[in-house]
Amino acid sequence: MSAAAAPRAAFDPRDPLGLDDLLTAEDLAVRETVRAWAAERVMPHIADWYERGELPVIRELARELGAIGALGMHLDGYGCAGATAVQYGLACLELEAADSGIRSLVSVQGSLAMFAIHRYGSAEQKERWLPAMASGEVIGCFGLTEPDHGSDPAAMATRAVRDGSDWVLDGRKMWITNGTVAGVAVVWARADEGVRGFLVPAGTPGFSAPEIRRKASLQASVTSELVLDGVRLPADAVLPEAVGLRGPLSCLNNARYGIVWGALGAARSCFEAALRYAGEREQFGRPIGGFQLTQAKLADMAVELHKGLLLAHHLGRRMDAGTLRPEQVSFGKLNNVREAIDICRTARTILGANGISLEYPVMRHAANLESVLTYEGTVEMHQLVLGKALTGLDAFRG
Repeated sequence: MSAAAAPRAAFDPRDPLGLDDLLTAEDLAVRETVRAWAAERVMPHIADWYERGELPVIRELARELGAIGALGMHLDGYGCAGATAVQYGLACLELEAADSGIRSLVSVQGSLAMFAIHRYGSAEQKERWLPAMASGEVIGCFGLTEPDHGSDPAAMATRAVRDGSDWVLDGRKMWITNGTVAGVAVVWARADEGVRGFLVPAGTPGFSAPEIRRKASLQASVTSELVLDGVRLPADAVLPEAVGLRGPLSCLNNARYGIVWGALGAARSCFEAALRYAGEREQFGRPIGGFQLTQAKLADMAVELHKGLLLAHHLGRRMDAGTLRPEQVSFGKLNNVREAIDICRTARTILGANGISLEYPVMRHAANLESVLTYEGTVEMHQLVLGKALTGLDAFRG
């Protein structure tokens, strides 16, 4: 039978472009495992956690995520799953479809803290920390952003000074996911030879991680300040292979890749809620999904959602092939988060007043994505990354 004569599959509103055809059986199994876990362990409770502004079972969730292989899953060895970049992206998608805070827990653990140790740590550091982090027994955090230095990490004020064979760290880090519950913090500080990374175990004298409260976004997530007052560390606390900003920036690039997928999980959740609601909600004697303006909104949402998924798939294949460039990750982060927020806001209009209720996921996702839009590089920073790549001119500094 010719391709032209082959029977066509029915149109699937959940997969209008047939993107599942791009996935292997193993890809689909990873996706279903994470989706099922999120449906059982997160979805029944997330609205309550969000409303209360806490993630009370974060340690338990971390161990469960470790048990299904989701922590550091794209890393090799040390108890990590060794999954492909596409499989890691699919996991991020399903986790953020539940809540951005859950995906942030996994991203910071695997793409920032574990990746930093895996890529730049000594053999001893890897053996000490990575197996426990992969299992979820130890939670990690990543301290780069400072109260006065967000988009410009080169201006960081945190300092590391040698004292004999020891290091002494002083400074502050801000907006640190997992910080309060972390067993180890990867902290970046300026030393005489350049920016260095340090492993700071919880309980080290002079180190504390007070939780940041009164957030209007990422409420079901632990967000902290890191305080370092004369923190004394032994010589073997420094990541030996990281000197300069290349180290932390490569970690950020790794985490941004997960966001390219994750943001679309939030968008998908809102789109599907709006699609269901449009079929059930009646006004003027018929479902609102039968009105032209509602259909136009749904069509535009579906187009942007699945264009974003195509982009994520493409970047994932490039990462697996070792050809993905940082500028391409900026392309994905800029587009997919921006479009995801627009999808969530449009979904809110379809749900009307119900769109602000936590009985539906829409307002929670929309608020969370305001944080996702900013962290791991603001819109403006990614625009400038692409602008520099396109023109060859650096607009970051006058």
